[in-house]
Amino acid sequence: METDLHALLRSLRVWGPEGTVLASFDPGAAPGDPLALFTVWFAEAVAAGQGEPHTMSLATAGEDGLPDVRTVMLHGADADGWAFATHGGSRKGRQLAARPYAALGFYWPALGRQVRVRGQVTAAPSAESQADLHARSTGALAAALTGRQSEPLGSLDELAHASEAAWEQAQRTPDAPVPTWTLYRVAAEEVEFFQGDARRRHVRLAYRRAEDGGWQRQLLWP
Repeated sequence: METDLHALLRSLRVWGPEGTVLASFDPGAAPGDPLALFTVWFAEAVAAGQGEPHTMSLATAGEDGLPDVRTVMLHGADADGWAFATHGGSRKGRQLAARPYAALGFYWPALGRQVRVRGQVTAAPSAESQADLHARSTGALAAALTGRQSEPLGSLDELAHASEAAWEQAQRTPDAPVPTWTLYRVAAEEVEFFQGDARRRHVRLAYRRAEDGGWQRQLLWP
């Protein structure tokens, strides 16, 4: 049976009451630092039962200037930036080497919220990157040890064999180094918080880095 994509799209709702409780947001009471507000919103997303709230879209561009995007996991957020990790030789690693700038997007439909982050990207020292990897699960280490991310794959059997060997190594040597594993940080220059509203009067609050290193805040039209 052929699926009518357009009919299916028209049948869907955004922020249905069965899955969303639109949160309140008073931008006038927001803290002066976007990291503080992000921390509160992230905790509220977890408390609301949002599935995988630590996943985010990562947008980059390569030497050709063309955009690219994928979903990755947030590894932390502090005064140095929003952190994620990948192999330095992966597609996103190569793109970040060519253009060390990225944008992040978080979407938490349980509360009708989005957060956007944009800024320059820096790579952490190798020792810190390895510590980040070894603080994660055995599966994360096995995936990193499998390596060759973004390279052409001959067959699923080839992947299965490489993955099995990597799992055995990860279990046998939980501190095995993966030299290409790199922790990256996005030092935010802009952070926007979006709170959805049932009458489409969405609240958008943007933080922009000022010349003195502080933050300027501004409301945006939805």
